[in-house]
Amino acid sequence: MDIIELHGVRVGYGKKPLLPPIDLSLGPGAFLGVVGPNGSGKTTLIRTMIGLLAPVAGEVRYPRGPRPAFGYVPQKGDIDLSFPLTAVEIVLMGRYPRIGRGRRPAAADRAAALRALAEVGVADLAPHAFHELSGGQRQRVLLARALAGEPEVLVLDEPTTGMDLPAERALLDQIAQFAEKGIAVLMVSHQLAAVANYAHDLCIVDRERQAVEFGPVEQVLTPARLTQLYGRPVAVETTRGYTTVFVADPPAGDGSPCTRRTSGAYPAVKP
Repeated sequence: MDIIELHGVRVGYGKKPLLPPIDLSLGPGAFLGVVGPNGSGKTTLIRTMIGLLAPVAGEVRYPRGPRPAFGYVPQKGDIDLSFPLTAVEIVLMGRYPRIGRGRRPAAADRAAALRALAEVGVADLAPHAFHELSGGQRQRVLLARALAGEPEVLVLDEPTTGMDLPAERALLDQIAQFAEKGIAVLMVSHQLAAVANYAHDLCIVDRERQAVEFGPVEQVLTPARLTQLYGRPVAVETTRGYTTVFVADPPAGDGSPCTRRTSGAYPAVKP
């Protein structure tokens, strides 16, 4: 049974829709990538899917019952670094919806926080001050915070921003494993190569063209669609299981070859 279903949903603010009607679904173990230019409506779509914003039209359904449990990993840490909080204290924040108002974390909650840190490979950071950690370590701690709440859906907003390539690859590998365990993953990213190699399905949001395209990555992430989306020639190449997405500017007219700006490449997670 699906966790989230959108039926003819139009997202926007007040009574003004930003995008045409959207129909899509998200089930257990799904990995949906949401891409599009800045200001295209990606964040508005995500906020509507998880119930933080009412749709202008259509219906968002949660077939399994009440609003599902969501775990959120922000693009940049939303923790005030001036507070002397340790990594495990940050992760404990993810337990608050289960702990309830006015109650203190119990031993079971602390154990869940420590398990979440271990699950993302940073158990040794539990006693360390959050502000002393590297950017990649902070992202892993924030991922552990999202997992500590035992989510059905993991929502990630540009989770690899500011990370170097090895750290980015390691984090995406970890996220893919959670999808394999049955957690639905909903990831907004500008890293098209990351989406191409990790997500199962793709939603391209294009407010300017008033278009939304949804389907399997291999069907949606095509040069023609991306070229139309970004207004520049975009190429998609796969070699030995690696997919690269890059801007292929035409020759300069002086006989020099076309230039190429890549967005990176990663080993494919699925055949």
